[in-house]
Amino acid sequence: MKEIALVIHEDATLSTITGAMDMFIHTNGLYQQTGKSQPFKLILAGEKENSSLLPINPLFVSYRRIDELEHPDLIIVPAFYGDRDSMLKKHRDLINWIAVKFEAGSEIASLCSGIYFLAEAGLLPGRACTAHWGDMDDIVRRYPDVNFLSDMVITDQDGIYTSGGAFSSLNLILYMIDKFCGREVGIWASKMFSLDMDRMSQSHFAVFKGQRLHKDNDILKAQTYIEENHHLPLNIDTIAEKSNMSKRNFIRRFKKATHNTPFEYLQRVKIEAAKKALEKGNQNINLLMYDAGYNDIKTFREVFKKLTGLTPQDYKRKYSRADLVLN
Repeated sequence: MKEIALVIHEDATLSTITGAMDMFIHTNGLYQQTGKSQPFKLILAGEKENSSLLPINPLFVSYRRIDELEHPDLIIVPAFYGDRDSMLKKHRDLINWIAVKFEAGSEIASLCSGIYFLAEAGLLPGRACTAHWGDMDDIVRRYPDVNFLSDMVITDQDGIYTSGGAFSSLNLILYMIDKFCGREVGIWASKMFSLDMDRMSQSHFAVFKGQRLHKDNDILKAQTYIEENHHLPLNIDTIAEKSNMSKRNFIRRFKKATHNTPFEYLQRVKIEAAKKALEKGNQNINLLMYDAGYNDIKTFREVFKKLTGLTPQDYKRKYSRADLVLN
């Protein structure tokens, strides 16, 4: 039986805790119905003597203070609300406890923004990790030594698990049920909770925000120029010249500021424009391709799928307002 400690505190996003609890409890129930030993022992773990944040049924889950837990097999850190800096300062003792338990052999998982606690605990240097795609720029700025994979739904490396944004974090719980209980139970859980097995990418949810969290004014101007003229036949030499830089220096500064090359940035801007057009209605995809600044349908489809995980046709079926109304 795996002892799983679900961290709870007053700033936690409770839905991430209750969602995980529900999936583990139902999996325990499956084993109980078939006369087998339950695979999970669930504990809500907090810093206070008791918790009134969630009702607890002692048949399914118990509450313990974190200093009472000797060696949980797995600690799950939920998402949280609030300003990142103030929350990390407020919960420093909890973060330190996570670091100590990992060193003692516990595995650690984060749900969505819970990744900040793992990063502050020093668990992520050199390791693959993910979170809500909207946190990427901030996480990369704060923790430049992490390998942040913004398009991934889950990561699993060296006893550290991380998950994508919001309710896609439930895919990590499904993954762990599959890993700890076997494929047959994983398939059952997938059907039980209506979650896609092996969904690895969250890139089609992402909204490209322009990566402007830097102070290089010349590069900011170049970004604005790209965004306003992405539909034109731009080339890097022209943009560098307008920025009064050599091509080599421009590419170096652009990548340092945005974490993309100018060409990668231009592609992302074009695809974001195409996504918005697809969401609005039934515009012909070939015309939309030209409006986004592409001349070759094969290249457009390849770049679109690379950045979103979906073909333009699949994206349109999924998110077009007109298609949603008709369906």
